[in-house]
Amino acid sequence: MYRGIARLLGMDVLGEPANLDDQLRVLRDAWNNYDYFFFHHKYTDSAGEDGDRARKIAAIESLDAVVPQLRALRPDVIVVSGDHATPSQMAAHSWHPVPTLLWSAQCGRDDVEQFGERWCRQGAAGHPTHQDLMAFMLANAGRLAKYGA
Repeated sequence: MYRGIARLLGMDVLGEPANLDDQLRVLRDAWNNYDYFFFHHKYTDSAGEDGDRARKIAAIESLDAVVPQLRALRPDVIVVSGDHATPSQMAAHSWHPVPTLLWSAQCGRDDVEQFGERWCRQGAAGHPTHQDLMAFMLANAGRLAKYGA
């Protein structure tokens, strides 16, 4: 589904990576050819839908472990988020707020030291809607002439 949506939006779909290491290889190989990447990590959502808390934690930790490799590519912005919450306790999509992490040289630092629903509620970005996230990302990348009205 994500590949189809990406194609509809005019994005190039690069390879068919089988796992997180493959995704990183594809990303590194294409890094100089694009100025925007959508790096999809489906495993947290799948584990949440299965109600498998331990597997969801492991999926989050596996992504966390590759963040230094992503940072080594020197991106302007890194955003970690989801399209919906999938608490393992519910084994389903839910209405809960979706944690969002945004890192850039422009965004400054807040006091939040962990990533999750409880901690992200306290972050400096506040509670932007996902509709506003792309503009927020572009502003942090220095790609907007003006932000807001």
